[in-house]
Parts: sequence; structure tokens; C-alpha cells
Amino acid sequence: MGAVASAALLLPLLSAAPSATAEPVEAGSLQRQFAAAAERQGVPQSVLLAVSYLQSRWDAHGGAPSVTGGYGPMHLTDTATALAEAPHHTHGEEDARGDGSRAPRAGSDARTGSHARTAPPTAAQLPERLRTLDRAAALTGIPARELRTSTAANIEGGAALLAAAQRASGRPLSADPADWFGAVARYSGADDTATATTYANDVFDVIRAGESRRTDSGQVVTLAGDADLVPETGQVASLGLRTADTGRTECPRTVACEWIPAPYEEFGDGDYGNHDKADRPASQSIEYIVVHDTEATWDVTLQLVQDPTYVSWQYSLRSSDGHIAQHLPLKDVGWHAGNWFVNAKSVGLEHEGFLTAPDSWYTEAMYRTSARLVRYLAQRYDIPLDRQHVLGHDNVPGTTASTIRGMHTDPGPYWDWAHYFRLLGRPFTPTAGPHAAVVTIRPEYSTHQPVYTGCVKAGEACAPHGSGAVRLHTAPDADAPLVKDVGLRPDGQDSTTGVNDTGARASTGQQYAVAERRGDWTAIWYLGQKAWFHNPAGQRTAVGSRGLVLTPKEGLAEVPVYGRAYPEASAYPAGVPVQAVSPLPYKLLAGQSYVVGGRTPGEYYFAPVFDTTGHRVVRGQEEYYEIQFGHRVAFVKAADVRVSRV
Repeated sequence: MGAVASAALLLPLLSAAPSATAEPVEAGSLQRQFAAAAERQGVPQSVLLAVSYLQSRWDAHGGAPSVTGGYGPMHLTDTATALAEAPHHTHGEEDARGDGSRAPRAGSDARTGSHARTAPPTAAQLPERLRTLDRAAALTGIPARELRTSTAANIEGGAALLAAAQRASGRPLSADPADWFGAVARYSGADDTATATTYANDVFDVIRAGESRRTDSGQVVTLAGDADLVPETGQVASLGLRTADTGRTECPRTVACEWIPAPYEEFGDGDYGNHDKADRPASQSIEYIVVHDTEATWDVTLQLVQDPTYVSWQYSLRSSDGHIAQHLPLKDVGWHAGNWFVNAKSVGLEHEGFLTAPDSWYTEAMYRTSARLVRYLAQRYDIPLDRQHVLGHDNVPGTTASTIRGMHTDPGPYWDWAHYFRLLGRPFTPTAGPHAAVVTIRPEYSTHQPVYTGCVKAGEACAPHGSGAVRLHTAPDADAPLVKDVGLRPDGQDSTTGVNDTGARASTGQQYAVAERRGDWTAIWYLGQKAWFHNPAGQRTAVGSRGLVLTPKEGLAEVPVYGRAYPEASAYPAGVPVQAVSPLPYKLLAGQSYVVGGRTPGEYYFAPVFDTTGHRVVRGQEEYYEIQFGHRVAFVKAADVRVSRV
């Protein structure tokens, strides 16, 4: 495309174009910008709109870069600049394996799951997909600054890249969208045929279905559907892209998946990594999918998961184009969630991203491929598509009282669970009236912007941004203190607005039993106390739901709460050390109710050494219920509670 750039017609500088953050924005201006750029560059308007939708859903994000350094509606990438300025978050000091039978190596962070900050790469070190903004500048003559901040300039630059890709393929600037499949595939920046094809297929799915939405600038943009469109998909073969190694991948056919294995190796002193061999689901069921963010760039993520002294997960997802890498067979157990019970029964998905960079947004391409992968896994293992089984890493409980404070907090309050579950085909809709005994948290993501602090500097407010989480107070008053989390703060201090403080937070899709209502406020049972959130009739942050709830059995003033569902002592055979059933520092009190996520037998996978011959699955008679207890899930013994439907 560099050769094409040198011969391309340079357009006049668009210095008069409106800033992405300028106010007010004239109604319809964004739609007209797409139309004008498409006409000037000779690109079908539907193709330009659909490519932009797959990258940004037509949002400008106030000129802030995505997690891969992409700017504006067309996601023009300038990753070297973006990464140099991006804040970085270290999740916490959890033992990612989360099994007390095998302690982390002394003096090493190899088990903590903390991602090391590396020096940002220079532009020359980046693949082409991460430096498209410079190419757009060369094609149009528009300065890089303008391409980052002006929606009109950004759309022009994206249209110029599409036109250049079409010319590079030797095809004319046709008015027929069907002729542009190869150019769209090239626009993805993917270096393998499968990912480029998947990306282009998604773009043309958008064209066929049509879309309309209100963007983050308040603009309504519409793409009329063309259900009969049939693109020439064979064009991708001429792009000269590599064929990815699919190896032992276990992915749906609708995504591009590559096999990049994590090592199972011994490295001295009886230690090994970075996962455990198993025989799931024959040995134990898979019941959870855990959503993470990487806190690292794509290249660093792949380096980490291939380090035998580090930790592991099943899949990594790239933000720029939705490409998926699989690292472990699904039958094996990754070290990713910080809770061995959850690890042994889950699949871990790492998404390229940064928790404390609220405007470092994820692309629609990654959300879509992730949702397809989750649907595939849910169907394969009969995993319910709900927030008690599709967990964020920040919803996984600590195993014991001592591990609670070190548990990770990703993907955090800026992950769009509502959009994710719409893509999963399970949107959070009311199943009961406004006075129901159970609520599902569901604020309007784009307009719900609670203040968080600590993204860049402790105590300093983060940039305003949409969020799927509501804040919980001790009384129906915005000035009331936030509820306490005695696990995070044993000294009894209040929770805070910190972006990594999950102590007073309820997230989209999570369900809670209602404790009380007063005016515009709703109280839920949360960590053994009443927790109030603002839920006005005109702007609901939760919807009514039906479901199963549990409460202590009659005669019990309180029941213990656990971070894992381990078997009773009598279930362990000779040679397998009994694992303590250690309660967390919380109580489920008489008169309180919590929503049930499922019932499970006590289970423990004994696998403390490299040699698999002694590995055993211990399954007891004691059964547990999973509940939504706080921001994280928890477990209670079935014998301690009674369950009812409300």
C-alpha cells in the first residue's frame, strides 16, 4: 500500500472539520461526513459505514485511542504514540493457580498473574495493522493530529485506505459493494487469511442486516440493510497472507483461531508450569467462562503465555481484528482465575486491553468474535449464558480470607456487559415487573457515568466514561457512605470510588434479591448488608426479574460463606491431603436472601506435581449453591439454606 500512497490523489487539508469533542454537534453531520468521504474516495457508502461499525460502532471516543492505539470512527492506528501515553494497571498479587496444595515459588512473581510493564515499541517495530494513521495521512495530506481528533478527517482517512486497498488488489473503484470484499479484508490489517476473511464476513453481515444507533456524540447514524448482497469472497486469496496454524484449536467455524501452545514443562526444584493436564469434561465438568483483560499488548501477551514460569489461559483475543489464539486444549486446566475450584471448572479468555484506561476502548470486532467463542463453549459444555457462569475475573471469589485482597479486578467497570450479552443472544430484559423481589443490574452504559478514581494517579478522577456498574451506598442518599467489604478492609473502613475497588459495586447482568425500596432508591442484599443504589423510574439502572433465591434455614441465625466448593474431609482418599473448607469473613444472616446461580457437588482436583499419574478428582456428598453475594460470587452449603422461587 506504500506504493499506492505515493501515487494517490492528495485531498485538501480538512482543518475546518469539527473536533470529535466539539459541542454542540449538528444533527446528521456524522452521517453526511460518511456520505461525503465515500463519494470523494469512490468507496460505496455501505462499505465505509460497515467497516467503521465493526471497528468503533461509529463512536469517536472523544479522540481517545482504543486498546490497540486506534483513533476515531475508522480506528486509524497510531499505536506507538498511544502506548507511550497509556496508563498501566497491575491487577493485584493473587496466586493465579489458587491452590494451597502447591505454594507459589518463593521470591518470584511467576504465579501472581501481574503483567510486567514493558517499554512501548517504536513505530518501526509495529506491524502495519498498528500504524494505519500514518498511511492515511500520506494518502490524504491530512496531519496525524487532525486524523485523531476530527471525525470528518478520520472518516476521510479510512475511506482513502479502503480505496487504496481496492487499487492495490488491481480492482476498480466499483459502486457495487460486492466487489469490495478483498479491500475490506485488507483493511483489517490481519496477516493471515482466516482472520482477514472472518473480518470481511462480519463487515458484510453488517451491510446485509443494516444498523442504526445513536453514537457517543449524540448522532444517529443509519445503514440500510441489503439482505441480498453476495460478495466475491474469493478475493482474499490474492492478498498473499499467511495460513495460520490451526493445530489443535477448538473454536467455532465463524471465527479465526490459531494454535499458539502454552508450555507444560519442568524447570527445576520440583516446579513446573504453566498449567495442569486434565481430562475435562470426563474428569470434571466445565461450568464457567472467565473474561479477563490482558493488561498487555498482543505481542507481550503471547510472550507471557509461552513462558513456562508464568501463568496460562485457554484463549487470547486481539482487539484490532478479533483474531483468537488458543493456548491450551480445553481438557486441560489453566492458571488464570486465582481460585483453583474455578480454574478446574472454567475456560479463561484474555482480551487485549487495559482496565484503568477507560477510553482505551475495545473494538466491535473483538466483542463479536469473543461472543461467538463464548456461545460455542456454552453450547459445547452446557454452560448457562448468565452472569453467574460467564464471569469477569473481578467476579471470581477469593479462596480464603487471606486471598481476598489480592484478587484481580479486571475487566473492570468499563467492560460493556450489556452489549456483550446482546451479542450472545441473551440481552438483559425484564422478566418481572418494577416491584419484583429480584433485580438484574442494567444501567444504560453510554449515559451512566459514575465517577471512578485512580486510573492514572491515586485519588484523581478518571476520565468520564460509560460504565456498566452501579455504586452501592449504606442509605438511600448519594452522599451516604459506600457499603463496607470486610474482606477487602478488615479494619472496617468504607469502600471507595477507586477503579479497582470492587467493595461497593454491582455490575450489569448480576442479579440480587431486593431488601427494600424508597422513592428512587432500591436496596439489595449484598455482602450481608443492605446496599442502596439509585434506580429512578425515568432512568432505571436495574430491571425486575424472576429467579431462585435462598436464605438460612429456619433456626439458623447465620450461615458461613465460602470462596470454593470443596468436599467434606471424609471424601478424600488416602494419599490426597484434605483441603480445608475455610469460610470467608462474611455471613449470610437470617432474613437475608441471595440469588442462586446453580448447585454443585463439593469437588477438588488434586494435581500438585508435574507427573500426572497421581492426579485425582475428589468428589464429595456435600453440595453447595453458588450465589451472587457481592460483586463476586460465593458458595454456601446446601444443607444450611432453603431455596424458593420468586
